[in-house]
Amino acid sequence: MKCLTALGMKAARLVALSVSALGATATAQAPRFEVTVDPATRAQPLTGRLVLAISKLPSPEPRMLIAPQGAAIFAIDLEQLPAGTPALVDDKALGYPVALGSLPPGEYYAQAIVNVYEQVTRSDGKRLWLHMNDGTQEVMQIAPGNVYSAVQRIRVGEGGTVSLRIDKVIPAASRPVDTEWVKRVRIQSRKLSAFWGRPIYFHATVLLPKGYREHPESRYPTVYTFGHSVPFSFTPDSTRVRGVGLINPVTGVETGFDFYKSWNSDAFPRFIAVSFEQATPFFLDGYSVNSASNGPYGDAMVEEIIPELERQFRMIGTPWARLAEGASTGGWQTLALQLKYPDFFGGAWVLQPDPIDFRRYQLVDIYADTNAFVQPSTMFTSSERPFKRNAEGQVQWTLRQLSLFEEVLGTRGRSNYQLEGWEAIFGPLDADGYPRPLWNKLTGTIDREVALSYKAQGYDLREFAERHWATLGPRVAHKLHFFSGDMDDFYLNLAVYRFEAFLKGATPGKDVPFTYGRPSRGHSWHAVTWAELVRQMATHVKRHAPAGETHRGWSY
Repeated sequence: MKCLTALGMKAARLVALSVSALGATATAQAPRFEVTVDPATRAQPLTGRLVLAISKLPSPEPRMLIAPQGAAIFAIDLEQLPAGTPALVDDKALGYPVALGSLPPGEYYAQAIVNVYEQVTRSDGKRLWLHMNDGTQEVMQIAPGNVYSAVQRIRVGEGGTVSLRIDKVIPAASRPVDTEWVKRVRIQSRKLSAFWGRPIYFHATVLLPKGYREHPESRYPTVYTFGHSVPFSFTPDSTRVRGVGLINPVTGVETGFDFYKSWNSDAFPRFIAVSFEQATPFFLDGYSVNSASNGPYGDAMVEEIIPELERQFRMIGTPWARLAEGASTGGWQTLALQLKYPDFFGGAWVLQPDPIDFRRYQLVDIYADTNAFVQPSTMFTSSERPFKRNAEGQVQWTLRQLSLFEEVLGTRGRSNYQLEGWEAIFGPLDADGYPRPLWNKLTGTIDREVALSYKAQGYDLREFAERHWATLGPRVAHKLHFFSGDMDDFYLNLAVYRFEAFLKGATPGKDVPFTYGRPSRGHSWHAVTWAELVRQMATHVKRHAPAGETHRGWSY
């Protein structure tokens, strides 16, 4: 759930439009918006998604409040729009959470932004218009090369035309500098570059152990952490964190500074830890698996990226000393990597993973249900399916709402958001080369052929594991560790329960540990601190190391 836990959550805390107000029926005329790209900003014709964001707050800028619980948005596709030629956004434009004509009369603040596309030709011959990136995780609002307007105060209810001029370009973000502890590496993937017909990169953040320079003969076990900007939020700067010395009561983990103190202590296991950025043109993360839309991210990870890191840094570089850990999006890819490359990794710590049994694709059974948005509740009525709740069960978004939000952000699977991110990773291609949707974003009707392809291609990880368990089980059962809160915000615990039920009836499998947070533990819950997790990993490595293997090199 990568895109739902960063900028989107910040926007949710800054909700600009009240749900009750937006639910009202407007009786006044809606304005039209003419949006023009300044030729001095961009001279060439523009193809992309024009998003108009409207907020009741002048600050933060409306574009920074684009989220399911943030600004109202209205959007159209631009296809080779000449510079200086106005694009019209009116009540025909698709809107979220309401149509433009349903905005209550009053004063607002408007801003336009364009997610800029360029044409690429994949190795399958398909020509696509996409926002390309450098592999870094950048949402539309801050993605380099996107263009936007100043914020303008407007009045809704009097009709008329509002003119917005796009005259700003988002610059490339500066990258953090290396330190004694943290090194950043940009690695080109030959496999993915061939797939996309242009250079494609992974970005790795490498956390070195205490004494790395002083012990040049030592080699270290490595934990690959999927989901952290810096592994385990490590920072030696106490001024950059809050709550030093305390355990977060919601997440159960320490601050990055407290982890730094553990990492730097005398008795702590000496590991190398690595985190990744592997953004694709369709989503913030490639999920470390091969896919029809994104390309061979799994093979690139294990055949190119990790071997290159092992060449540059003194890693032990054998399966028993390679571990994977991740939460949410990272939890899914941690399990996928261990199952699909069972002899490459020596252990997997799977925390609140994205759906790992598609009979519980959150609350949807994609094989049996006909509609993702509703669940029949009586002979005559249906109930809306939630997408997100809080730890007490209060529903915050529905699947219908998020589907509409993503459809407004981008057509043809180009929202760069969660549901369509999954479709690009798990699904087949549509006839035009873009990801084929699992369900219609406006009606919720499930495409059963797409659902069955998810299973056939091995993205339903429980089904994949069960199908191959006779040969897979003996190679991975002793390597798996699962964790989930009982009230996961996105109902991800339900698929974990299904995976546990399968393993309890499998041989081997009965002894695979499943740890649940109770009561009322949500999506960010962790059973132990980061420091304790690394200690457990060190114990695991020593237990499963080959006979005669010495640990002295990394136990100083």
